[in-house]
Amino acid sequence: MDLIPRPRAEVAPGAVHVPDWLDLETRRRLVAACREWATPRAGFRAARLPNGGVMSVRTVCLGWHWYPYKYSKTIDDVDGAPVTPFPGWLAELGQRAVSDAYGAAVEYQPDIALINHYDSAAKMGLHQDKDEASLEPVVSLSLGDACVFRFGNTEHRGRPWTDVELRSGDLFVFGGPSRLAFHGVTKTLPDHGDPDLDLSGRLNITLRVSGF
Repeated sequence: MDLIPRPRAEVAPGAVHVPDWLDLETRRRLVAACREWATPRAGFRAARLPNGGVMSVRTVCLGWHWYPYKYSKTIDDVDGAPVTPFPGWLAELGQRAVSDAYGAAVEYQPDIALINHYDSAAKMGLHQDKDEASLEPVVSLSLGDACVFRFGNTEHRGRPWTDVELRSGDLFVFGGPSRLAFHGVTKTLPDHGDPDLDLSGRLNITLRVSGF
């Protein structure tokens, strides 16, 4: 955690960055849980895009399995095994995250988690999270190495955008008019890790409401 607190910021309407939101105990619990979720037969895998390219991040899913560009209750692009269930305690954490970010009690029941692992070379191109039937907010939790997170507009991948450094423990929530904003990770910062976690690279946990 930072010696000098970083202020929270509304990056765009409905898009809020809350630095150092996760305490040490919760960060450690999440890392341990990610390791457990990665152990089933599917584990972390790099998704293959329709054009034949392979994503540089590796992903494991809870609740609903995502692969470009749809969801399933089975891991269809690996071995067809059932997707790992979404835990209730993670839904409670998501509801608290949205309420804290927006400064008011909010009913929020996520049923999808995408856990992405970034090594030092991994990136995520600008994209919209639009494969869900719901437009309730997306919750993003960062663990391990820092990254440069690019948050853009809802119309296209070009400017205007804002680059935000997300560090271990940070919360980023985007909903409302920013729910379909283009966003991505331009680079990871392996020299900006979290000494309190036994973790190589960056873990990003995003929570969503499927609406299915």
